[in-house]
Amino acid sequence: MIKMFRVFLMCITGLGVLQNAYSANASVQVIDEQLADAALNDLASGAGKLAQFRGKPLLINVWASWCGPCREEMGSLERLAKRYDGKQINIIGISTDDDRSAALAYLKRAGITFRNYIDRNLVLEKILRADRLPLTVLVDADGRVIKRIYGSRNWDSPEATNLITQAFRLGAR
Repeated sequence: MIKMFRVFLMCITGLGVLQNAYSANASVQVIDEQLADAALNDLASGAGKLAQFRGKPLLINVWASWCGPCREEMGSLERLAKRYDGKQINIIGISTDDDRSAALAYLKRAGITFRNYIDRNLVLEKILRADRLPLTVLVDADGRVIKRIYGSRNWDSPEATNLITQAFRLGAR
């Protein structure tokens, strides 16, 4: 009986840890630090560098195909990208999947068209401090990280629109 009770406690503790690690509740951290440059490996084709996005605000979403909260927010991120991407801000995704084909298959299945890169060696994950997924990082036009948003968010919501327009000092859309 004691052994079963211990197993039960371990399971409950484990669930609590997982819930914190992949929380659907977003928390926002205000940051002011320069974003280090890093190589980008495009999921569709070619390569690039983070620095190529300087000159315009950048929204970076760190995700994985196996992450439920990541998948939950991806549709609203796609709509956000259609609204803003390339016009007033750039929007990119960084997949932490080990398997490039799993990430590509997910993007195709979900109808995601904004630019996505893969971070198999977790270099960007470390630079962006993505200790939980999903993570969205807001970077100003000068390459300074201004906010880190941990957890899933509905990017269609007025709160998210407000967050972006205020962080990037954009006119309302």
